[in-house]
Amino acid sequence: MSLPEGVQYRTVGGERTLATRGPQVSEEATDGEWRAWDPARSKLGAMLDAGMETGLAGGETVLYLGAAAGTTASHVADFAGPTYAVEFAPRPVRDLVAVARNRDRLFPLLKDARRPETYAHVVEPVDVIVQDVATRGQAAVALENRQFLKDGGRLLLAVKARSEDVTRDPEAVFEDVTAELAEGYELLARRRLDPRHEDHLAVVARPG
Repeated sequence: MSLPEGVQYRTVGGERTLATRGPQVSEEATDGEWRAWDPARSKLGAMLDAGMETGLAGGETVLYLGAAAGTTASHVADFAGPTYAVEFAPRPVRDLVAVARNRDRLFPLLKDARRPETYAHVVEPVDVIVQDVATRGQAAVALENRQFLKDGGRLLLAVKARSEDVTRDPEAVFEDVTAELAEGYELLARRRLDPRHEDHLAVVARPG
């Protein structure tokens, strides 16, 4: 398993952890220019730490769906190229905007990932879609945003079973979501992210 250029395992704050080089965002431990990237607080970080082949090499153009306050998106912008960060809720977007002030490659968008037509005039074709949205219809969101993904690009999706249906067995939810996803993507890898992220499935896919 190879990490993207710009992501390393380093000893930060006395612990060996993933790290990227960039301005501190919150209270994460730092070591000079490097700052800890906690896989327990980041689904993408957990995917990398688990050894999943994400296809990330560094320098990619990224569309990040469900950026929240921007912690993971900030790590992505540290090693990737232009990173378009979509978040629906105004409160976390205020934090996301603050994070972006120190990162000229991070572009916050107060938009709904379920309505890509509202930001299609802003977002260029991307190499990678990172999706981490807490909503029903997560496969539909990925399919709607497929239009931005270049041929040969990658979808890195964290499926939240409880956001789809809190009453159903998570594995049954995962099967339904991945079956729907297969209508527009070829699935390359899947892995449960428990125990760090309970009832989450990580999926790597490409346009199919």
